[in-house]
Amino acid sequence: MRRVATAERPDWREHAARAGFHFHSFDHSFDGAPYWDESAYYAFSLAEIEEDIEEPTRDLHALCLAFVARAVEDEAILASLAIPEHAFDAIRASWRRGDPALYGRLDLSYGGAGTGPAKLLEYNADTPTALYESAVFQWLWLEDGLARGRLPAGSDQYNALHERLVARLAEIGGSGRLTFASFADAPEDRGTVAYLQDCALQAGLAAPFLPVEAIGLKSDGWFVDEAGHPIETLFKLYPWEWIFADPFGRAVAAAPTRFLEPPWKAVLSNKGMLAHLWAMAPGHPNLLPAFFEDDPAKAALGDSFVKKPLYAREGANVLVVREGAVAARVEGPYGAEGFVRQGLAALPRFDGRHALIGSWIVGNEPAGLCLREGDGPITTDRARFVPHVIDP
Repeated sequence: MRRVATAERPDWREHAARAGFHFHSFDHSFDGAPYWDESAYYAFSLAEIEEDIEEPTRDLHALCLAFVARAVEDEAILASLAIPEHAFDAIRASWRRGDPALYGRLDLSYGGAGTGPAKLLEYNADTPTALYESAVFQWLWLEDGLARGRLPAGSDQYNALHERLVARLAEIGGSGRLTFASFADAPEDRGTVAYLQDCALQAGLAAPFLPVEAIGLKSDGWFVDEAGHPIETLFKLYPWEWIFADPFGRAVAAAPTRFLEPPWKAVLSNKGMLAHLWAMAPGHPNLLPAFFEDDPAKAALGDSFVKKPLYAREGANVLVVREGAVAARVEGPYGAEGFVRQGLAALPRFDGRHALIGSWIVGNEPAGLCLREGDGPITTDRARFVPHVIDP
C-alpha cells in the first residue's frame, strides 16, 4: 500500500457533473474545497487486497452476525447498547424473520503489508454514505486514467459494488416496489439515495423517492407515503437510533412495512458492539480490545486508548489519548448514551495525511473499498475521498 501523488485532471469537475456527482466539494459554509481528491491515489498489491482486507472483512462480518444472533436473545446486551426497551421487539422480530440487509461499511486501520493486520474501528452498518463515489466515480476515474495513460496499464480496482448492489436489490426487492427516503435537502444523503434508486431501477424495481418528513403512519399500522399509500418496503437513510427516539418509532414492531436496513442493524451500528465482539473473540487479529467505559477491565488498555460514544457520526465526540495525554479530540453533540473505550490503532500516515480504509459489504459479501484522508488522527466530515488502484 503506497500513496502516489499525481496531478488532478483539469476537467474532473466536468466529469463529475456529467456523472451526476454533485457533492464532490465541501459546502461553502466550510471552504468549498474538494471532497473528491485526485491529487493522489493509493496503490495496493493484490495480496494486500485479498489477504489483508477482503478476507478479514468477510470474517469480521460473520462475527458481527453471530453477535446479533446472541444479542437478540439477551436483553441485557440490548440494554448495554442503550437501545430503548420499546425497540427490543422490533429488533428481535426483524432478525427472527430473516429480514435481509443491503449493505454496510467496516472502517479499518491498515497501513499495508508488513504493518500488521487490519483492525476494525467501527461498523457503519445502518446508514453508510460515500457509496456513490466508491462504486461509480472512482471506477470512472480508473477507466479515464487508463484511457489517458495517466495510470499504469493493467491497473485494476477492488470494486464490485455496483454489480453487487444491483444483484442484491433484485434478490431482496420483494413485490417490486422499493421506496427510498432521506432528507431531500442534504446533498450527500440525497446523492447516495439517488444512486441506490438507480441501482434499484436497474434491478427491475420501481424506486420512488419520499422525503423522510413526508412519511406518515396510519391507524392500521402501515407507514404510508404522501398520498396515504402503504409502503411495503422502505429504504431509509435515517438511523435507527433516531427512529427509536421519534414518537412513531414505537410503531415499527407492529408495522407491516419492512425496512432497509432492517431494525437488527441497530445492534451493529452501535459502538458498544466493539466491546461485545472483543468479549466473544478475545485476541482476534482484526479486533482491538474494547470495553464499556464503566467496566473496570478498561484498565487493561493502559494510558493509550480511544474513547467513543455509543452513538456518533463523523468522529464527533471521539477522544484519543496517547501515553496519558490527550492527542486529539473532536467536539460534538453525542455521548449521552455512554461510551466505549477501545485500544489505540493509530491511522497510518502517508505524506502527512491520516488514511482510513472503508471496506464495503453487500449482502454478506465483501464488495470493495474506499479510502478517506484526514488532517488529524480522527476521521471527521472534513476527510477527503481519495481513489485507489490495484497494481498491475
